[in-house]
Amino acid sequence: MRSEENGTKREALWEQAKLASELAYSPYSGVKVGAAVLDSQGRIHSGCNVENASYGLTQCAERNALATAIAAGARPGELVEIAVYATSFEVLSPCGACRQVMVELLSDTATVHCGSDRGSINSWPIESLFPSPFKLEES
Repeated sequence: MRSEENGTKREALWEQAKLASELAYSPYSGVKVGAAVLDSQGRIHSGCNVENASYGLTQCAERNALATAIAAGARPGELVEIAVYATSFEVLSPCGACRQVMVELLSDTATVHCGSDRGSINSWPIESLFPSPFKLEES
């Protein structure tokens, strides 16, 4: 992708993550999280967090966006970038469960962008968020 086109896609990705956060169901924490993932075909898939009274059953926005991409036909390794936006956070980074799912579904060269309504955007290559991951070894 050309750098101008890449910047436009990144802006759209970020906007979709913000819009998804507005749909979050978060009556317990009050934190609204949205995520948007870009696939290799240029499609954007989004998801939001969905909390539950049994807190361990809460679904993170990142995993919901990744599952939406897979349900739309994207294959593991074809997801090239993800943006995560949250309200009420200074610094945001994905939880361990999301990192595990990201490392399996995102491209090995994917970038993860995280930010909030209170802070700046941080970006990392997936390999730096989860070095030496537990992952299916393809033969």
